[in-house]
Amino acid sequence: MTMAPELPTAAIVTDPDIKAGYAVDSSLGAHCDGDFTLVRARDLDDVVTVLRHAQATRTPVVPQGARTGLAGGSVAIPGGIVLNLEGLDTVTEIDPIEGIAVCGPGTINADLKAAAAQQGLWYAPDPASSGSCTIGGNVATNAGGLCCVKYGVTADHIRGLQVVLASGEVITTGRRTSKGVAGLDLTGLFVGSEGTLGVVTEVVARLIPRPEPPLTALAIFDSMAALTRAIVALRLEPHRPSLIEVLDSPTMAAIQALGDYGYPAEATAVLLVQSDRAGHATEDIARYAQVLEAAGASDLATADDPQEAELLMGGRRMLNPGLEAKGPRFLEDICVPIVRLGDLIEAAHRVGAAHGIEVTTSGHGGDGNLHPSFFFDPEVPGGPGSRAAAEAAFGELVTIALAMGGTISGEHGIGTLKARWLEQEVGAASLQRQRDLKHLFDPTEILNPGRVYWS
Repeated sequence: MTMAPELPTAAIVTDPDIKAGYAVDSSLGAHCDGDFTLVRARDLDDVVTVLRHAQATRTPVVPQGARTGLAGGSVAIPGGIVLNLEGLDTVTEIDPIEGIAVCGPGTINADLKAAAAQQGLWYAPDPASSGSCTIGGNVATNAGGLCCVKYGVTADHIRGLQVVLASGEVITTGRRTSKGVAGLDLTGLFVGSEGTLGVVTEVVARLIPRPEPPLTALAIFDSMAALTRAIVALRLEPHRPSLIEVLDSPTMAAIQALGDYGYPAEATAVLLVQSDRAGHATEDIARYAQVLEAAGASDLATADDPQEAELLMGGRRMLNPGLEAKGPRFLEDICVPIVRLGDLIEAAHRVGAAHGIEVTTSGHGGDGNLHPSFFFDPEVPGGPGSRAAAEAAFGELVTIALAMGGTISGEHGIGTLKARWLEQEVGAASLQRQRDLKHLFDPTEILNPGRVYWS
């Protein structure tokens, strides 16, 4: 029998107050009912040692970054090890010729953007939490953001990875070159796997030329049908917008409660549209304005310069504070085909009303990716208005979204909060194959057990 290597003592944190902060992520109701070991990795060797120890002792390991996740995928497991990777935060290389950056998984998204910007380059994925979320966490959940409609999600910008498997073996996937088809796409397999197949310890990210400061158009709509027509028309434009964001009426009301951002109380929805096309943003915004008016916008404002563009985006930037001020909510993430976006928003409102739950819907209209919030009263034990009612409402909305050809997660991942609905989307046969792959990479089931594949 192989002797289990000792955990790296210098990387273990025992202070209970510090550990409490690493016990949970940002998901609703996250908690850990027992003690766990916290290891804040300092380098690759720490990660290898932890996984060799865990494999030998059959100890669960929860890989973890900045804990900004909303699906419960990085909450500590009693008796397990939380392997935090924030310390692996160095950008080791920027190659402007190949257009790549090499960095640790603990690198903050915004820090990678800043490092790329010094070379006139840009790392495109832009989650709302870019100032705090890590690249490793972005890889784990295949995170998206506001500009996905033009630039895509994390998977579109990752060329290669260094990964430590459950056994402690270190592998590399992908490539540094622009092209490459050597073997299966293991990089694509690990992106979005939520720490269940291996622990990412290095990322090779694709960089693109830095875009110009964008210009903005803001359009008000009195019907979901007109809103949907506008988004479809914008998607069909030869020069696609870099951003198409939607806010429904209850969302606008929450933002307006914090200050006057120019959203009329009687409006059904607002659409924010941007162009960052070099040398053509003014031209594009003028064209988008024509498209929005033709689709049925009841009012319209456009920016002539980046400062005005930021003013028009002011309300959108107050989205999270506005919703947080309303109270406890079940924040979710659903994606449907673009042509069904308005239908999904209307369905969310109907389902919420049926359960006594107020629902706001906002999100990335250009992708069909909405983030409905189901507000509930934590003092209500059950029935209308309770957390149980909010979760039941979301469950109904899942069924509706899937019937529309949608998915239960556009960018937040599955974690624990959505695991119960995964089979409903992918089917039993597909889910079993995913479990088989999990077993291939992690035969002793130590990596983030109980997440994603099991309800």
